[in-house]
Amino acid sequence: MKMMKKDRFYYINGTAYAGKSTMVKRLAEKYDGIACEENYHDALLEGLDRNEFPCLCYTRDLEDWHDFIRRSPEEYEAWYDGVSKECEILELRILEGLKEQDRPVFVDTNISIETLKQIAEPDHVLIMLADPLISVRRFFERPDKEKQFLYRLIMEEADPEKAMENYRQGLMRINSKERYERFLHSGFPVLVRDENRSIEETLKLVEEIFGLH
Repeated sequence: MKMMKKDRFYYINGTAYAGKSTMVKRLAEKYDGIACEENYHDALLEGLDRNEFPCLCYTRDLEDWHDFIRRSPEEYEAWYDGVSKECEILELRILEGLKEQDRPVFVDTNISIETLKQIAEPDHVLIMLADPLISVRRFFERPDKEKQFLYRLIMEEADPEKAMENYRQGLMRINSKERYERFLHSGFPVLVRDENRSIEETLKLVEEIFGLH
């Protein structure tokens, strides 16, 4: 794999609700950079071949979204892991196209720890973590359209309580303690969510980790 230019690319990976997307946006604003925000690979979604990217195309081509929430926790986890692998392929394509930019590039990424160790400088990768249970407990509290859409689908089921528990079991699988531990012990710098720390304080810590001044 080609090494991205050291002083341009900054990657943030980790768990949900850790503040990754917020930091990417704030850094890009402050340093006149390019923000590759959460799911930036969606820009390539429309033209994907379903045989090459079956997991990403599953939602793109889905006719009845009730099927999405009815999957078993095991099916949900397998799909999630497949999406992550396919997203990495697309992200690397997009980032390759940005390597000639003179501006810094801040990436909220799905690129795996293993791949980041090959393409990135160690001090240009940050892992941001939050308690895994936050994503399970607070998943439907966010006002974004996607989560509220899924909530409405669950409420439309014949047994909403059972449907909700099924979906939460899937969320627990992809936000497991084991996944958290893999990030925690990745070898990259780690920043754990602190409810008592302000966004500005977190930004300062991220800047220190990346050596931005």
